[in-house]
Amino acid sequence: MRVSSPGVRRQLLADSALVAVTFIWGSTFVLVKDIIEQVSPMLFLAMRFALGALVLAAVAVPLGKWRGFSMRELRWGALTGLMLWAGYAFQTVGLQWTTASNGGFITGLSVVMVPLFGVLLLRQRPHRAAMAGVVLSTTGLALLTLHIEQGLQFNLGDLLVLGCAVAFALQVITIAHAAAWADPLRLALVQVGVAALLDALAAIVFEHPISNVSPQIWAGAAFLGIAATGLAFTIQVTVQRFTTAMHTALVFTLEPVFAAIFGVWLQGDRFGWLALLGAAFILGGMLVAELGPQFALARRNRATNRRPYSLAEVPPIQPGTDRSH
Repeated sequence: MRVSSPGVRRQLLADSALVAVTFIWGSTFVLVKDIIEQVSPMLFLAMRFALGALVLAAVAVPLGKWRGFSMRELRWGALTGLMLWAGYAFQTVGLQWTTASNGGFITGLSVVMVPLFGVLLLRQRPHRAAMAGVVLSTTGLALLTLHIEQGLQFNLGDLLVLGCAVAFALQVITIAHAAAWADPLRLALVQVGVAALLDALAAIVFEHPISNVSPQIWAGAAFLGIAATGLAFTIQVTVQRFTTAMHTALVFTLEPVFAAIFGVWLQGDRFGWLALLGAAFILGGMLVAELGPQFALARRNRATNRRPYSLAEVPPIQPGTDRSH
């Protein structure tokens, strides 16, 4: 199949960039797990997002991005920042009351919520291939994150993590709306800055932040702030204008796949056959969503080209026109 449409090429490039973002996020799980054992979660998130906001500001100022900053961008950036903060807050608190397996699966359910919110809020009707991809990817998430062979156990924390999935789905939807007209760097800066501010307030109110943070924690927070926050969210805001919210959510289901791969590589985690099958389902869901509409379009084009002309479609011979040759 040959991809010739500029719109199709842009979407493939956008989805490829989102895969890179998801790879970065998946690589951070081992690092975050080590850091959270030494510092309170909200304080660490405040450090991470504050450093990310500082990096984005350092880039925005020389580029003159402050000029033309609109209140509309500020409002929508603040809204996406609120959703981002809520997602991490619900996830962090919920994981104290549920298992990591349940938390990973329920967080991944945002892939199911995005098309629902897309219909309700953006009036976007998903393609059948994309819906098939959602079903495959959700099945893969269950196989990858839930230890089905050990039996399923659900508890009160699952409800909090479900709030995380709702928040992340709404964050994707709000970016899908704002990315079409907002400056990507300004939108990412406001989003990350608002999340940093809310995390700092939550750390002051609900935690007992420590003042003597080790250099190792600062180094980890710097990497996460620069790569996994500033760079990653800028890429997301930039490329989401060239793809759909559903495609974004489907790509993000790769995060637990990459996290599992890095867990096997760096921590010696075991990757059972159910997890391998789940990863295959997630990849299959992405391929179906990406390639399904293109195959359908190519099939329609072939059917159109092969359709015989009717007499009504044959143009009449103009007077004086010689068709003998």
